[in-house]
Amino acid sequence: MRKMLLSLSALALISAPAFGAVKVGDKAPAFAGIPAIDGDKETNLALSDIKEDVVVVVFLANHCPAVTTYEDRIIDLAKGYKGKSVKLVAVSVSDTAEDDLDAIKARVKDRKYNFVYGSDVSQQIGKDFGAVVTPQFFVLDKGRTVQYIGALDDSMQENKVEKTYLKDAIDAVLKGESVEVSKTQARGCGIGYKKSK
Repeated sequence: MRKMLLSLSALALISAPAFGAVKVGDKAPAFAGIPAIDGDKETNLALSDIKEDVVVVVFLANHCPAVTTYEDRIIDLAKGYKGKSVKLVAVSVSDTAEDDLDAIKARVKDRKYNFVYGSDVSQQIGKDFGAVVTPQFFVLDKGRTVQYIGALDDSMQENKVEKTYLKDAIDAVLKGESVEVSKTQARGCGIGYKKSK
């Protein structure tokens, strides 16, 4: 366990990439046609199809130890907003076998994910949002304006969490209030983007 925590603490804090990173207050990039798993069925994920007032886009990767560390908290977060107008969608932009659609399907079934999880091997959605690590969260309001970017909370160790940044942001957006802390540094595994040809 100690070894795991040490390896997690060594994960890089990575600055935003040069391409298309959105900022708080920007309109979220549109996305569509992303193959995804929703429970036990395959679907295609499109931002325009989501009717909920709040959308949380999170970038994940099955192979990332930080994602494993946060996994239960993400599941609990989604459960906490069941019946409310909040939709959590996860996307992997990794092109490894560990993160392909079959692997995502197995992960959703094994961990009983209660949110839709898609795969974009083109990596375009990650580039458009400016995602740099997994997990990294983006909260969109009803007009699909970005209201929060960053981490789920302030600690990789669940028993040391003091600030619930993501939950606070979602609650503020649901109430139509401004988000007090709208940007935090996400900690996790760096996303490896392929160089454009």
